[in-house]
Amino acid sequence: MGAVADKDPTGLTGLLPNGGGFRYYSVTTSVPEKTAADYRLTVDGLVDRPATYTLDSLKALPQTRMVRDVQCVTGWRVPETPFEGVRLSALLDAAGVRPGAKAIRFTCFDGAYSESLTLEQARRPDVLVATRMRDEPLAHAHGGPVRLYVAPMYFYKSAKWLSGITVTDSVRPGYWEELGYDVDAWVGRSNGRDDAPTV
Repeated sequence: MGAVADKDPTGLTGLLPNGGGFRYYSVTTSVPEKTAADYRLTVDGLVDRPATYTLDSLKALPQTRMVRDVQCVTGWRVPETPFEGVRLSALLDAAGVRPGAKAIRFTCFDGAYSESLTLEQARRPDVLVATRMRDEPLAHAHGGPVRLYVAPMYFYKSAKWLSGITVTDSVRPGYWEELGYDVDAWVGRSNGRDDAPTV
């Protein structure tokens, strides 16, 4: 069922028993697919060295693999899910974060979704710009080819279809936070939930 769920834009397979564990969520009616040929990730804002990465250039950087539970704020959980990618802190160091920077804003190529982290949160070693999940290239349905992965927070913080990383002077609430979700979304310590931590 996992392979079928990856190709199901309706999310209906997620309602079936053992439907791959994950649910497909998008805030738009459709999301364009990006390939290695046309994918780009920009790093800009309060940095000394703005950069643009291709999928291949991200994969050429030192990679980190983590295995953690994934916890959605709606209640479902997928245990021991491997993610692999570049530590966000490495991209920030390469860009040269300027004094006065306090936060990161993430934008996505679906044209609608956004997220944010404080600079301190973004520099955690368990925050990745991920290109692989479950030891395979990140599928489109799971936010590929590149997504954010914030291991200790509810999964809405792990923005799918990542296209922009902008260093800012203040936290700007993301898509769901504008609709009432907590900006600081620690698993088990936010959004009125008491789930067991994922790390």
